[in-house]
Amino acid sequence: MFILLPIRTSIEPRRTPYANYALILVNVAVFFLTYTFPYISGSRQILHSFARGFMLLPSSPEIWQFLTYAFLHGGILHIFGNMFFLYIFGNNVNSKLGNLSYICLFLAGAVFAAVGQALLHNEPIPVLGASGAVAAITGAYLVLFPQTLITILYWFFFIIGTMEVSALYFIIFKLIVWDNIIERRLSQASIAYDAHLAGYAFGIAALLLLLATGLLPRTGYDLWTMIKQWNRRRKYRDAVASGYEPFSVSGPSKTIKIKQPKHQIPNETQNKINQLRGQISYHISQRNYAEAARLYLELVEIDSSQVPPQSILLDIANQLASEQKHKEAAEAYEKFLSHYSSYEYIEHVELMLGLIYSRYLDKADSAIEHLEKAEEKLTDHDQLKMCLDELHKLRQR
Repeated sequence: MFILLPIRTSIEPRRTPYANYALILVNVAVFFLTYTFPYISGSRQILHSFARGFMLLPSSPEIWQFLTYAFLHGGILHIFGNMFFLYIFGNNVNSKLGNLSYICLFLAGAVFAAVGQALLHNEPIPVLGASGAVAAITGAYLVLFPQTLITILYWFFFIIGTMEVSALYFIIFKLIVWDNIIERRLSQASIAYDAHLAGYAFGIAALLLLLATGLLPRTGYDLWTMIKQWNRRRKYRDAVASGYEPFSVSGPSKTIKIKQPKHQIPNETQNKINQLRGQISYHISQRNYAEAARLYLELVEIDSSQVPPQSILLDIANQLASEQKHKEAAEAYEKFLSHYSSYEYIEHVELMLGLIYSRYLDKADSAIEHLEKAEEKLTDHDQLKMCLDELHKLRQR
């Protein structure tokens, strides 16, 4: 026996998820209204006869069944599992989207999951349960919070414990690939796997579309941003592989050119600088950010006027911050603001720099300056609240 069960996430909802609580209560209430308890009725039926017409019949569905089936469940374990997963993943999605949008996502996910099941299956086998809608919510969580950690309870025979896994990997490889693609080949259970997969597909696609179009504010940590960063680095690696030196002042007109120092540099020193530039380029292309950051510090010690291209400098600044090298990170972020003020997410850099000045370098005036600039442009609720809270603390000193 081997079980992996998510029991909590590393983030808490910023707002009370009233819509998620309401959906859970509605599902539980409908369950008790429609479920036939065998030990009370003496019947083996799982639903009262009046509720059977609300299940989804893929071979000949009625229009209302594409929604009503999601509020019916076939047993205690069935509804407990669905509501537990809805609670684990739905609270933060509800907090991010708001109550009305969250309910719309849940209902639309239920409908899309039903359509997927009906299109791929023509058997007169009824389908019921909120699993497809919950899959849509879980897919939305994957897009909004891919870098959060999921605490997993594992149970392998007599070995029981917990571990933390990235939400991105757990949802993709465990919930989607293993539970709905691999397990269907190993199990004979009557489970609507295609409804689950359709729900995941809808939740992921819908949230990516909202982020891509700007209808939902991006945070810099969501899946859409990760995809854009991956694509940017892919193009960068391709450019490096083709022989382009990203630090060079020569090359294609579309590349970013750095500002060269006005003073003359001895040939030996210039050769060392060129060597460091090439090494930094290589390590960034290999995603070895720690080594790239170390070499960058060596580079600016030789010549402080060196300014890497936008993407490289931001990756290095983030790496320095993660290594708790706050002074060096602040200098890198300041250089970034000075040379790349038109960056699309400049408010995130202002926020990070303000937090470093406030929490680690004890520079209240500089912190307030950058946090106030971030406050003007931040659209993400959580980041804006963090910014305002930090400003409030600084002004109370």
